[in-house]
Amino acid sequence: MAGGKQTPRQRMMGILYLVLLGLIALDVPDSLLDAFKHISDSLTASKTNVQIGIDQTFKTFEATKLKEQQKRAQPILDNALKAKKLSDDLNEYIEGLKKKFIQEAGDIDPATGDYSGRENLDVSVHMMINDQKYAYELHKKIDETRNGLLALLKDKERAGVNLSLDAPNPPHINGFPDKDWENANFGEGIPMAAAMTALIKIQSDTKNAENEVVKKILGEVDQAQVTLDQFRAVAVPNSNYVIAGQPYKADIYLSAYDSHSNPAITVEGSSVPTSNGVGTYSTIASGDGLKTWTGTLLVKQVDGPPKSYPISGQYMVAKPSAVVSPDKMNVLYIGVPNPVTVSAPGVATSSLKLSISGGSLSGGTGGHYTADVKALGTAKITVMGDKGLVLGTSEFRVKRIPDPKPEFAGKSGGNTSAANIRAQDKVFAKLDNFDFDAKFTVTRFTLLIAKPRQDVVISSTTGSELSAAMRTAMSTVTPGTTIVFKDIIAVGPDGSQRGLDPIVISAN
Repeated sequence: MAGGKQTPRQRMMGILYLVLLGLIALDVPDSLLDAFKHISDSLTASKTNVQIGIDQTFKTFEATKLKEQQKRAQPILDNALKAKKLSDDLNEYIEGLKKKFIQEAGDIDPATGDYSGRENLDVSVHMMINDQKYAYELHKKIDETRNGLLALLKDKERAGVNLSLDAPNPPHINGFPDKDWENANFGEGIPMAAAMTALIKIQSDTKNAENEVVKKILGEVDQAQVTLDQFRAVAVPNSNYVIAGQPYKADIYLSAYDSHSNPAITVEGSSVPTSNGVGTYSTIASGDGLKTWTGTLLVKQVDGPPKSYPISGQYMVAKPSAVVSPDKMNVLYIGVPNPVTVSAPGVATSSLKLSISGGSLSGGTGGHYTADVKALGTAKITVMGDKGLVLGTSEFRVKRIPDPKPEFAGKSGGNTSAANIRAQDKVFAKLDNFDFDAKFTVTRFTLLIAKPRQDVVISSTTGSELSAAMRTAMSTVTPGTTIVFKDIIAVGPDGSQRGLDPIVISAN
């Protein structure tokens, strides 16, 4: 995976994608496919946030530098727009590939909210590698876009840039055959869900690369000395996407300002505090949707009255939201630790506070928690942010751990040798094909030994081991004998007693 100036969250999502991709060779369970959907959603949200930042960068440049230094700024803006077109062309091509995947494997399933053909293992290798070979064309377009973006930068700037948009072959791993980039991402055994995530990741990397190149290009306008004969007020928010109840802040200043002179700034009739020539406007976001604000900035002139400049800004307010995802199953089980992952757009995981009905929560490092539930029915996990703001509530079904299967001499029924039966002294209760480490202990059972033309020997005991009388009777087992374990009771992690199916074994 290439470098580039990615956020820690973006790097984490990229690493998690590679880990999940490596697990595909082992199995494609629903939980793994759900993880790909979670990564896709996170990458899409990240791409959207980067796009908002790019749009704001262009808007600010056009509103300030382009009007103040039109002759100097226009060629620089044209160069930045070339970077935008390179990015948009690659993004449009990938959107076309995503539509082809949907046509081949199916659109979104309303019941799951994910692609109906997400587990399809044939569509990716068929469409991208074997027949239509789109993966090789995509690789070529990635290289062309990357080289095109770098070519727009000056030699000095290009030397210090390591764009995240790249398509290198995966590193060699001892014991495994080498794969090229195409087969590693779209080849044999890759489900549709993983292929779609790979495409979304490329789109996200493309936007990050565009953002880095555009900022470097537009920054060229400030590399030469500017004559301060034109002024315009600028508002730069710390974010254009704010959760309701959280603060919105924006720095307001002249595009070329004097750090020794504080202008008089008012927004919506209220004075804005200033320091070192910069004013900071702050307000609590409320409601939802696009919000706008206006104001004025007064600058003292060398002679004459102060000059007034209009200022304005806008930001998007979203309703509080949080995502709670179970790490193993889509339900919570009584008696075992249930791992869950919590995330809330725009809120650091360290600031989240959780509560659960009918149970308790522990952990919290990196948004990972463990839920302990006590009663059947449902459990609600509530996520809160700063100042007790409720970000979201998720409801989960609560179930008992499934009943285990009893075993004696490695058998739950059928035939085994008399010698094997005589060598055993304990009844086990085993839980197969369950994602949690849940252990059951047999607490009592009844043993019946039936030999041909003899009375049936019946005895009962507590615990999981044969009593002394049972061992004596079992030592006489010969071929043709039938042994039956019934009334088997086992206790699991939830403390409830489970009546298990009988075991019927014939000695041979």
